[in-house]
Order: sequence, then structure tokens, then C-alpha cells
Amino acid sequence: MTLIKSISGIRGTIGGVPGDNLTPIDAVQFAAAYGTWLRSVSGSGPLKVVVGRDARLSGEMIASLVIQTLVGLGVEVIDLGLSTTPTVEMAVPYHQANGGIILTASHNPKQWNALKLLNSKGEFISGAEGELLLKIATEGSFVFAEIDAIGKVVKDEQAIERHIEAICALPDVDLPAIRNANFRIVVDAVNSTGGISVPQLLRRLGVTEIIEMYCDPTGHFPHNPEPLKEHLTELSARVVSEKAHLGITVDPDVDRLALVNEDGSMFGEEYTLVAVSEYILSKRKGATVSNLSSTRALRDITEEAGCTYHASAVGEVNVVVKMKETDAVIGGEGNGGIIYPDLHYGRDSLVGIALFLSHLAHKQVSMTALRASYPNYEMAKKKIDLTPGIDVDAILEKMAENYKNEEVDTVDGVKIYIGKEWVHLRKSNTEPIIRVYTESKDAQAASDLADRIIGEIKALI
Repeated sequence: MTLIKSISGIRGTIGGVPGDNLTPIDAVQFAAAYGTWLRSVSGSGPLKVVVGRDARLSGEMIASLVIQTLVGLGVEVIDLGLSTTPTVEMAVPYHQANGGIILTASHNPKQWNALKLLNSKGEFISGAEGELLLKIATEGSFVFAEIDAIGKVVKDEQAIERHIEAICALPDVDLPAIRNANFRIVVDAVNSTGGISVPQLLRRLGVTEIIEMYCDPTGHFPHNPEPLKEHLTELSARVVSEKAHLGITVDPDVDRLALVNEDGSMFGEEYTLVAVSEYILSKRKGATVSNLSSTRALRDITEEAGCTYHASAVGEVNVVVKMKETDAVIGGEGNGGIIYPDLHYGRDSLVGIALFLSHLAHKQVSMTALRASYPNYEMAKKKIDLTPGIDVDAILEKMAENYKNEEVDTVDGVKIYIGKEWVHLRKSNTEPIIRVYTESKDAQAASDLADRIIGEIKALI
């Protein structure tokens, strides 16, 4: 079964049987449920929804189904066409829309697509809202508009340009410094909408030497689109051969940012947020936020700056909630997701690029030197397979009790800080497993810590 319905949207593989895959019927059903939910929370006035998509092969088909379903519900649709997740998020309040839908399966391979759902602020809907929407979809309680009340489609082809202009207008984006640094940059946009937006942004920032790789938004991903080291060997080699200062890659919907050093090594997705946060904290004091499974390095550099770090439950919507609670100046997730509230509350690779290049230009050092300036941690990510009937909550409670003399956080599973190391234990919502994430001074120490904790859990089982 490859159709996943969750509180954040619907995701699945194209083709196959309705209800088991993302078929046209499922796309229409979920779009109708979203439009119906919007009507229930927006009153009887006109409804307006922004829709944008990444470049994956099924995008045009799914977009047509979703858009025309909304039109049938009496909704005015603002169609951005090929776009990015953060661009759609910013376009919702710009158009004073009631909500937005992003058609993207993010870093998943080409056979996947998804509907990601936004509220009137251009932020992902809450868990409670998602539960209500799923109920509407299951019941099929849709009422479509009569002929004189059907909606319409309005094209907006300037959204990415507006997004980029808003980034360049930010006081913390130093255009003269970036321009004077004369950066030479290689860009791998996996033939999706980063190929439209990233080079355009770099040119607007004053970068003149841009080597484009896979920047044609055909949807034919040249490699696995998740921006991990093992998928970026070609980019790494190209950075070295082109004698570039750095390489930039984004996922298909441009909300995750990964960077490659001048020697072809990875800067590290976890450290994208660390570097940008150091830059922002050098400008002004304030709180930082990341999720519980992100590197400790952000906490270290935040406390070194005399500021306070906060951890949220895993998930972008949870990071945003914690950022608002703490009035954070910067936040995000360790997967390369930068959330900069001065622009909007959503992961945004484009603003991440602009802030990172401002930081690098100010530092006047190489990528490897910048990376070496941060506390170095390595992670291990393992899991424990469970058999039916095991009380996972009881196990996690017992682990928290066993480590009560250490710093323990139970906001999302159990996170235990042991000196400069940590372990995060979470039960999966989709698989019979406990996820065991650890971080330590090096990869071997992180792996050893994970194995030790797994042994302790198995003894409890």
C-alpha cells in the first residue's frame, strides 16, 4: 500500500488502485475534502486558494484534477504553475487567499506525488485541522457549486520573482558583500523548480559565475532527489573540477538546502541551519529552535552567543509553533530546512541561500574553514523492530525513568542528554518500530551509543 493519508496531506505513488495509490480519484477526493473544510472554517463568502507544483512528471495531471475540483466547489484558484513550496506559502497571504495546496512529494522519487495543505497564513494546517479534513474525505460529504457559482482560474506567473525580491529586500541579506565576494557556484536542481528559482536568485544576489547542473525543470530526476551525500557525488566532483567556492543543491520543491565544500566534501545538512543561525545571532540576540532530532551544535552556538535554544517535536508545524511561542529569530530542521520568520514561517531554501552567502562573504573564509569552526558532532540513526503487543509507551517511560538523573525531554518520545551526547527515542506512526537516533563526537561513538541503548531497550522487552 503506497497511499499515505495523514494530518499533513495525502502522499502516494501514481497509478494503480484507488485507495491504495495516488490515483485521479484520490486526488479529486482529497481536493474536494480540502475545499469543503475551507468552506467550513471560512464562512459563506468567496473562497480563494493558491495552487503550485514542483516539476515532477505527474504534476500537470494532478494539478489539473485538483484545480478543476476546487473550481467545481466554487473556489477561485490562483494557479502559480511550476513553483516552490516556500513560494506558494508566501503567495497565500499575498493574494489574501483562504489557503493553498502544494503539489509535491518533496524528496521522494519520481513515481511519488502529494498534496500539501496550507491555511490562510500560508502555513501548514494543524493536526486537529488535518484530522477534521480526513474525516470529511472519508465521509465524502461534498456539496459542489451550481452553474452560476462555479469558480475560476487566475494565473500568477510572477510569484517566484516576488519571492526573490522579498528575500533581497531583507536587511540581513548583504547584497554588496555577496557581489564583492565573487563567488563561483555549482547548482544541482535535480531538474525541478529549483532550476528556475535558484539561478535566478543567485543572479539577483550578484553572483555572476553560476555553473548549472540539471536546472531544466523536466521532472526527470537525474539521481535520487533527496539531498544526501550518497546522491551528490556528481555535484561534489563538479565543484572540484570547476574550482568553485561551493556547490548548492535543493530538493524538488526547494524547502531543503544542502551545500558542498570547495574540496567536494559535504558541509552537512545539519550544519546549514547552524551556519545561518550563527549569522543571524551575530546581528541580533534571540532564541533559536530546531526539532529534537537535530544536531546539538545549534544549541552550542546559541548558548555561546548568550541566547536560548529550544527544541520542538519533530515536524515543521511543531517547529513553527515553538518558534512563535519563544519569539525565535531563526529556526528550522536538521534536514537543511531554514525557517526565517522575518520572511515567513516555512522552510525556505532560497532565503537560506541568501543568508548563508551573506555569512560566508562576511567571514571571508573557505567553506571547509567555516565548517571546521563549528562544534563537530556525528549522528547514528537506527531502529528496533517490534512484535505486536509490545507496550512502546511503557518502554519509553521506563527509559526516561532509568535516566532521570540526566536531562530528559519527553515532548516527542524521549530524548536523553548525556553530557555532550544525546539519544532520541520515538515510536513510528507508520511502522512497528522504535527509532533510535543518537549524536556524539564521531560516527563510531554515536553508533556505539545507539547499540548500547538498543541493548537496554531489548532487555526491557
